[in-house]
Amino acid sequence: MDHGKDGVRVNAVCPSLTRTGMTEDMMDDDKLIAKFNERFALEGPGEPEDVAAVIAFLASDDARFVTGVNLPVDGGMSASNGQPPQ
Repeated sequence: MDHGKDGVRVNAVCPSLTRTGMTEDMMDDDKLIAKFNERFALEGPGEPEDVAAVIAFLASDDARFVTGVNLPVDGGMSASNGQPPQ
């Protein structure tokens, strides 16, 4: 609000499980990944490129009227109610 008129936009990207060096040990845990997969609307954990593409969009002129958002980049996990698929 303070600097919007100066062209400053502030947004956050909120990724869920993403394949990185920090999550290597998690990716090797088949039971854990199976539980995550129950909640992903899209296929499996994200890739760094999935998150990077959203960041690039938010930094681009295409998002020139987007500010103040916390954008989930989570394959639909935040839309899940936690119940196993039917």
